[in-house]
Order: sequence, then C-alpha cells, then structure tokens
Amino acid sequence: MTHGGNRNRMSGGNRANDGDRPSTGVSIKTRPKTKKPSMYKVLMLNDDYTPMEFVVNVLEQYFGKSQEEAVRIMLHVHQRGVGVCGVYTYEVAETKVNQVMDLARQHQHPLQCTIEKE
Repeated sequence: MTHGGNRNRMSGGNRANDGDRPSTGVSIKTRPKTKKPSMYKVLMLNDDYTPMEFVVNVLEQYFGKSQEEAVRIMLHVHQRGVGVCGVYTYEVAETKVNQVMDLARQHQHPLQCTIEKE
C-alpha cells in the first residue's frame, strides 16, 4: 500500500466502517416525526352573577381578544351557556384557566372556566 492510498482512505471517512454514509460526515439517520401536541379548548361557563364587563375584560386580558370579539364571545356564553375562549396546548390552556379562576375569586365572582380536548 502506498502513502497516497492511505491518505485517501482517511479523507474518505473510513468507508469500511461507515457503511453507505457520505464522506462529508453528515449523519443521515431518519428521526421519528415529531408528533404535534394535542390542543385544548378553554371553555367559559355562564353564570347569573359575574358581570358582563368582567367577562369582557378577562377575554381581552388573558385571551388577547379585541373588545368586539370579547363582547361577541361573552354574549355567546351568556346565551348558550358555554363558549370557547381559545385553543392552546395543554399547559397554556391550564395556565389560562388558573389565571381566570384566580382573578374571579379575587373579585368574588363565580366565573368558571374549564378545558376540553379538541
């Protein structure tokens, strides 16, 4: 074996041990596809005591709704008994529910929110 041949083997990435991988050293293993996280709806439940203005403020503050959209959702909850505030990953949905429930308790309102898998 000549010195030149030995050099070529080393720069070739030692193909005898690499199988069919290219000599660039880039791994071509296929990774399992990342599964999209499950999404959850944050639902607001109607009650006869929480002021409508409070509900609109909650929708604007915690769910990023415009005043017009917040009023629309609030009226939907008022008329139908339940309405969707938004759809999020589990952790985000759970956090939003806890924030809303804490604020409602601080203001002594019986407002209830829950999550439901989409």
